[in-house]
Amino acid sequence: MKKLSYLLFVMLSVSLLLLGCSKGNKKEEVASEKGGSSLESIEGVWEGVIQIPNQPLPIQLEFSTDGGTLSIPAQGLDKKPFAKVKLTDASLSLAMELQGQHITFDGKVENEKIAGTFKQQGQSFPFELTKGTGEESKEVGEPVQMEIKDGTMNGLLTTPQGEGPFPIMIIIAGSGPTDKNGNTTILPGKNNSLKMLAKDLAANGVASIRYDKRGIGQNASLGGKEEDGRFDHFIQDVESWVQFAKGDKRFSKVGIIGHSEGSLIGMTAAGKTDADVYISIAGAGRQIDQVLLEQLEAQLPANQLKESKNILDKLKHGEIVKSVSTELQFLFRPSIQPYIISWLQYNPQEQLKKLECPVFIINGTHDLQVPVKEAEALHAAKPDSELFIIEGMNHVLKDSPKDPEGNSATYTNPDLPLADGLVERMMEFLEKSNVLEK
Repeated sequence: MKKLSYLLFVMLSVSLLLLGCSKGNKKEEVASEKGGSSLESIEGVWEGVIQIPNQPLPIQLEFSTDGGTLSIPAQGLDKKPFAKVKLTDASLSLAMELQGQHITFDGKVENEKIAGTFKQQGQSFPFELTKGTGEESKEVGEPVQMEIKDGTMNGLLTTPQGEGPFPIMIIIAGSGPTDKNGNTTILPGKNNSLKMLAKDLAANGVASIRYDKRGIGQNASLGGKEEDGRFDHFIQDVESWVQFAKGDKRFSKVGIIGHSEGSLIGMTAAGKTDADVYISIAGAGRQIDQVLLEQLEAQLPANQLKESKNILDKLKHGEIVKSVSTELQFLFRPSIQPYIISWLQYNPQEQLKKLECPVFIINGTHDLQVPVKEAEALHAAKPDSELFIIEGMNHVLKDSPKDPEGNSATYTNPDLPLADGLVERMMEFLEKSNVLEK
């Protein structure tokens, strides 16, 4: 995977092609159509990606003898039935209507793969699917809900065995369509890093709440329009989870763990809620425009880099840039600019200085997205914080090779455990901070 591809889900949310298809759809009453070969040969769950430029979209198709359904986890679309499912020899044809839009999948079935072309509104993109198990791995935690201004927010509460009360940590995922388990819909496959973290915390006597951010997964309905999104909304959600936990007698102390973009969100919320402890993992130490420009300098031609600098300068001053070149739309489209403007108002070093609670800063030497110098900058801003650099750990908290290809392979491998020393040192920090009893 190229470094610029990493940038897409590290820095910004992604506007998905089918956005809106998951909301307000009336149930289709068009019977599935079979023709030609029996669907028995493809019965089951198939998973893969529509290769939309700069924003590949993971999807899941499930076939039975009666037809097929489409699921798009990133948008909360779950098992929407196709109006047409036809398999003739090795040729597969699928069609459905979504909010008045006609979409089709036309492909070939060969060697446990389905590959072909997805079409919507005159646009065509390749897709490829592979046969899956159809079984979701056992989730870690029990469902919890809380009411917020925009509706009901869902999360997962993971508690240790035995009698409480237990300390509890609110776990915040990184940017873009990254879910409560640490998996991004931009990549096929899972790493389950935050799911593993919740499980390991519980094994060491620490409860946790993790949740899909608004606009993602179980909380897709809270997303609203992209142009209405603000960085502050994510901060307010964490504040609400902290207050939720503080109101539950099962928990003694309440802390926050923020990963990647969640680091800045978490430290800001920690200051607003008097959290008992704060842990930053792979968090940027500078304002996001500086981090973004540094990454873009190695990726963009001179003219696009100059345009990016001009756009960011205007955004930093609160000015919307209406004219953006086609090549930079995926980063600076007008609908995402209000979010970037709100993000630019927060300086992580300044936010960290405000914290009166114990602070633990963690980074890995093989993190291709957030280098060690970012953690060092945070530590320098708050010298009484504790800094821990994990040799060989990458951005998804796994031991990995340093080379980009081998490193990126860990992003979609759920069998790899968390990096050695990560959880152990977190427990030591929580004990020293009198959050976890020795």
